[in-house]
Amino acid sequence: MESTTWKSVIGHAGEATPSEPQDEAGEYLSRNPSRLDDVVARVRLAAPDTLVTAAEEAQRAQREWARVPAPVRGRVIAGFGRLVEANKESLASLVTREIGKPRTEALGEVQEIIDTCDFFVGEGRRLYGQTVPSEMPDKQLFTFRTPVGVATIITAGNFPVAVPSWYLVPALLCGNAVVWKPAEYAAGAARAVAELAWRAGVPAGALNLVYADGEATFRGLETALDRGLVDKVGFTGSSAVGTRVGELCGRYLQSPTLELGGKNPMVVAPDADLDLAVEGALFSGWGTAGQRCTSLGNLIVHRDIHDEFLARLDEAVRGATIGEPTGEVLYGPMLDQKFADNFERILKDIQPHHTVLGSNAVGRISDDAPRAGFRGDHAAGLYYHPVLLDGLRTDDAIFRQETFGPIVGVTTYETLEEAIELGNAPGYGLSAAIYTTDPATAFRFREGIGAGMVSANNSTSGAEAHLPFGGNGKSGNGGRLSGMWVIDQFTRWQSLNWDFSGKLQKAQMDVGAIEPEWDYRLPAELGGQS
Repeated sequence: MESTTWKSVIGHAGEATPSEPQDEAGEYLSRNPSRLDDVVARVRLAAPDTLVTAAEEAQRAQREWARVPAPVRGRVIAGFGRLVEANKESLASLVTREIGKPRTEALGEVQEIIDTCDFFVGEGRRLYGQTVPSEMPDKQLFTFRTPVGVATIITAGNFPVAVPSWYLVPALLCGNAVVWKPAEYAAGAARAVAELAWRAGVPAGALNLVYADGEATFRGLETALDRGLVDKVGFTGSSAVGTRVGELCGRYLQSPTLELGGKNPMVVAPDADLDLAVEGALFSGWGTAGQRCTSLGNLIVHRDIHDEFLARLDEAVRGATIGEPTGEVLYGPMLDQKFADNFERILKDIQPHHTVLGSNAVGRISDDAPRAGFRGDHAAGLYYHPVLLDGLRTDDAIFRQETFGPIVGVTTYETLEEAIELGNAPGYGLSAAIYTTDPATAFRFREGIGAGMVSANNSTSGAEAHLPFGGNGKSGNGGRLSGMWVIDQFTRWQSLNWDFSGKLQKAQMDVGAIEPEWDYRLPAELGGQS
């Protein structure tokens, strides 16, 4: 497949011909991380002014889009879902090629868009308000959901099509216009999703795609907020950048939707099904090369089963197939060179008190450090050995910080209270899991852990389109994506009081009252005291 040059895009429909940006900040090459000589897309990165221009375009388009009846907007979302379904194989192949996600996971990610669209088709007929009784006669009270206006959505590239749909679909359904800034290293997948949305009938300006680097995005967003062009910000990415975005939005009294990183714990209780726990840990910790916000971070294993569980997990990790993502592998390459570089830095935090397991080497897979059973050409891409690290301490950097790579640390506990304390200690709160056959243990864990999403006898990864997705602490500010809960992120409540009495009735002042007989006491025949 030949590489394509895609420039910064300002919202459009019909033929969807890219518009020339006002300014250009350079070219970015989106490479296939499993074959670095394969350039998937050449992207002209925009300067801050382009994002501002896109926000202006979105603001003009939003008024007309909001006037389209919500059920009709729902039909557009339905068309989007059907187009994605018709292009499922092609879109999944592009995801695999551009970010190195294994084929089966890429297909699942595209299915997530379809599921999200299927859910929100009906929400176009369920943007319910309420009729509320008034405290005064000849007066009616109502509540309505109204769109927030223009939403600027900034997404990461580890889930380049599924996570954006969690923002784009409900935002558009609710009558908002969107400026979408995807990750540069997933530019091709982003363009494909935008094309499908435009072809489904999302009008010119209601969905605007802008490619820019992080700093240009931040400065453009700052200007757009200052000019009153952006009414909502959605951000998926690291906790460090999310903090900056949150601070910026706070200056303008806006509450962004922040979906950030995680240091997701998995507790293995003494009564756990160990084979099931090993299977869950393997997928959670090393699937997608540990590059999910919901990837397993710290394994917290009861002392009584530590040795047996660790031996089984070590065997599973050593036997896992790694390599070319078009085949049946546990994971493929790192997403991009910057993530490979970051993982190299993380590996420097391995200390002498750690026991390194899971592979015959640490670092990049090479001729000098081969991986048994590797599938494909390791020299062609950004492939790294899996690391299973025993002997983790609470003051270790690897215990406290998100690692975003194929590394999982193990520590032990004696009581459930200690396990919960260890799970909460890093300060993140996205996802957590416990393996136990005791329902009481599972429910007590749920009560104590600070994660927004909890699994019992399942992995830390795996979201369904009709459940709330999001975290607390360093993992987010409490906003939730997916399901009916995300509607609260893209609508505002508006109340209407309609007085048809023909006179001014003042609340709390002109309210009629029926007073009881305060001095009445039950007579003796009804049980009263004589």
